[in-house]
Amino acid sequence: MEEWVGGIWHKYITRKASTEYEQASVCFSEVSKSVGMVFRALGGDVVKRIEAASSRDYLVRRTFLQKVSGENQQVSLAWQDPESLRLPERLAVFPTTELNRDLYIWLAILAAHHSGRFQHWAIDNQQLVVEVLTKFPALTPRYQRLAQAFLVSRPSLKKLPEQEKIMEQAIVQAILEPGTVKIFPTVNYAPKAVFLWLYPSAHVDPLLLPDYQDITEDENQAQESKQSTKNKISRKKADREQADESNDGMMIFRLESLFSWSEFSKLDRGSDDTDEDEEDLLRTAEDLDNITLSQQQDQKSANIKIDLDLPSASEDDIPLGKGISLPEWNYRTQQLEADRCLLQPMLPKNYTAQSLPIKLQKTAKAIQAQFEQLTSVRYWLKAQPQGEELDLSAWLDFYVESKIAPTQEKGLYQSFRGNNRDISSLLLADLSMSTDAYLDDDNRVIDVVRDSMLLFGEALNSVGDNFAMYGFSSVRRSNVRLTMLKNFNEPYNDEIRGRVQSICPGFYTRMGAAIRQATKVLQEQRSTQKLLLILTDGKPNDIDHYEGRFGIEDTHQAIAEANRLGIKPFCITIDQEAEEYLPYLFGRDGFTVILRPAQLPIRLPQLYHQLTSH
Repeated sequence: MEEWVGGIWHKYITRKASTEYEQASVCFSEVSKSVGMVFRALGGDVVKRIEAASSRDYLVRRTFLQKVSGENQQVSLAWQDPESLRLPERLAVFPTTELNRDLYIWLAILAAHHSGRFQHWAIDNQQLVVEVLTKFPALTPRYQRLAQAFLVSRPSLKKLPEQEKIMEQAIVQAILEPGTVKIFPTVNYAPKAVFLWLYPSAHVDPLLLPDYQDITEDENQAQESKQSTKNKISRKKADREQADESNDGMMIFRLESLFSWSEFSKLDRGSDDTDEDEEDLLRTAEDLDNITLSQQQDQKSANIKIDLDLPSASEDDIPLGKGISLPEWNYRTQQLEADRCLLQPMLPKNYTAQSLPIKLQKTAKAIQAQFEQLTSVRYWLKAQPQGEELDLSAWLDFYVESKIAPTQEKGLYQSFRGNNRDISSLLLADLSMSTDAYLDDDNRVIDVVRDSMLLFGEALNSVGDNFAMYGFSSVRRSNVRLTMLKNFNEPYNDEIRGRVQSICPGFYTRMGAAIRQATKVLQEQRSTQKLLLILTDGKPNDIDHYEGRFGIEDTHQAIAEANRLGIKPFCITIDQEAEEYLPYLFGRDGFTVILRPAQLPIRLPQLYHQLTSH
């Protein structure tokens, strides 16, 4: 009974204290795609994540009801940093959903024209508004609608102290006439949130942002971050605390003094070998208002990564040479750093020559029949000095011209020629550990990749195209492994089929280095057309700094380098979230997503047929 009455009271007092328009609220998830499109179309950083920002502490004067209900202590604001743009999780500032949607779009437009740094928050926002409206005059009516609705939502000046009244008047004038207010008074409380402006980024401890530099293996492991859909929760405020130096800890408490989630106790957290439920951990993180971190030397993640160490030399593939030094792009300095990576060519160990598996032979014959069309295309070569037939068009031109004035005889014949396919193709397959995942009860991703490469080889061998096949994975920048499956100068035979059937899941996906080496190999070919096919199941990543934007930017630069050299890169992926990053890497027409991974073996040769039959 007490809980029921308490719940009713909480709903009542919260509703009475709230100044928002609940019936017109718009959630970030409803407009995220539109916001992203506007942000990037107007010049925003194409690789910035756009995500919801959690509420943060905001010291504002509150009414009596707000104090009783606990409302208005935290506010979700719009801000950005070099990595991402964060917009409020929900907007119910205005009385209509149209205005709240317009506010999301307006914030994205502002963010697209701002670096994220403020010298003076209010003055800089005014200048930003002026710049946007000057550049895009058509946005003026939208801004004026938002500004007029903004005035209605502001607090009454009669109840404010003198300095806060002056501040509120200055903000209102700055919104109605941006650029006209240069002086803002100092006040003890922040003004009510100005949702039409961007705010400075939330406080993040610099220790949490690793630099692009050499770091120890233990620190590498500590800085690894998981990129998946499950961790797309809103960002939290972080504090750095010194870790407790004791080996073990004991906590004695009475039940009535049990801590809440938002409190921190400086005690060592014991660890064991059991796995905690990931959903419980994510739910706990969402409940926390403030996440406190300390630098622990004995981390659980460091213990489980021992399984990802390189195999012993007796069990590993055969290295070819001492390795190849390659550069890597540092997006923070906007420079290509020479000799940053070491790529090691390798040959599969203990492989044996094998014929094509029986289960693929029927499919291979059907694909070969399709590829015969590429060799059977024939055409007439016009205006030749000699040939099988007279070129009537060329003869008629010569006859008319000779009647007007003496004309030297030109080619009057036409010759029937076969299709000359002057093309070199390199298939680069991602062999990272993620390919060990199962697609169904019988097949893993690596099995599908293996079948795809075999059918690809059968198809290109039948048409006589010059091609090579490689696989790659990595363990940090010092060990990028390039598995040699077929070089351009090798015939496609049972030995090559045996190499392909021996591939197995590797480690991580340092895609930029692999693409640069593949580009060098393709550049040495004398063909007029050069195609680089990249087969992958995820985005670039590695155990060191090569995560998130570092990997994306480095791969983007590697692709750009290949394009400048006249090589056409094309990506085939089974990653269902590839639309988030592949358009930036390869362009809108430079990739395709296979929605049913099991169809990859058939789709890969078909895609090659489409790319090379024009």
